Amino acid sequence: MPVEFHLSFNLPSFEQKITLSDRLFLIGSCFTNHLHDKLEAHKFRVLQNPHGILFNPISICNSLDAYINKRLVTKDQLFQHQSLWHHWDFHSSYSNEDPENALDFMNKSIVESHEFLKNTEWIFITLGSAFAYLKEDREVVANCHKLPSDVFSKELLKPNEIASRFIKILQDLMDINKKIKIVFTVSPVRHLRDGFIENNRSKASLIHAIDLIKDQISSVEYFPAYELVIDDLRDYRFYAEDMVHPNYLATQYVWEKFVESCVEGKSQEAMKEINQLQQAVKHRPLHPSSNEHLKFKQKSKDLALELSKRFPFLDFSKEIMHFT
Repeated sequence: MPVEFHLSFNLPSFEQKITLSDRLFLIGSCFTNHLHDKLEAHKFRVLQNPHGILFNPISICNSLDAYINKRLVTKDQLFQHQSLWHHWDFHSSYSNEDPENALDFMNKSIVESHEFLKNTEWIFITLGSAFAYLKEDREVVANCHKLPSDVFSKELLKPNEIASRFIKILQDLMDINKKIKIVFTVSPVRHLRDGFIENNRSKASLIHAIDLIKDQISSVEYFPAYELVIDDLRDYRFYAEDMVHPNYLATQYVWEKFVESCVEGKSQEAMKEINQLQQAVKHRPLHPSSNEHLKFKQKSKDLALELSKRFPFLDFSKEIMHFT
């Protein structure tokens, strides 16, 4: 009997699967970026992290509450640090030297997110850490904006606290979009600055909280990105040099499992053609004027035109122009 060095597990398929015509709203930790980039490359209509990257559940809930209720930022909510105007709920990429510009950028993002959430078919929520940073007034912050660490206290959020906040927010969300499908996942990125034991306690709190949410909202799905990297791959060769972030092989593995488990069959076949077209766009010929390359361009343009006819809700204009 052969020795097994790898234990894989079968992922349960979603009862209702994602199609190319669906819109997807992604929010949460930096692992969200990997999923967004893959989906966008395959022409899905995606909006991700309108407040910037968010790690803790309370900040994710606060941002969702702002989108659902179109709660705009006011100037008195901004503060100045190191010549920039910031907001505690937004990533530093939204900060600006001019408070009016910062307000405009933040509020445009909230309005766009409100409209998108009213019409999207899916929301993916990736939880990164159950640790939250609090100001002196007990307000949880999404980003510390390089202020000294002694300005904040750090707490591990309890599963019941996380679940109760999300249950309220998700019920509000379903009031404005009754067709929306909700998927939770836990980021496989390890927050080792918190400590090895503390990171595991944090991830356990998140997984427990999601289970409590599923008990109350039966339509919630769970995609096991964390388990795929930690328990299925389970090897440091699948991490980047920092030994914290999953590397390309790991994220590609999770992506393939995601497509297999969550995307319906016809859309999977179309995604292969879209990927073929994207690879053609990246091709750099040695002899651009050769007959072979001109035939390649025409074949690729024909594929782009054919895909645009089959999927009129997707935008292939850049690819068509590229091969024209």
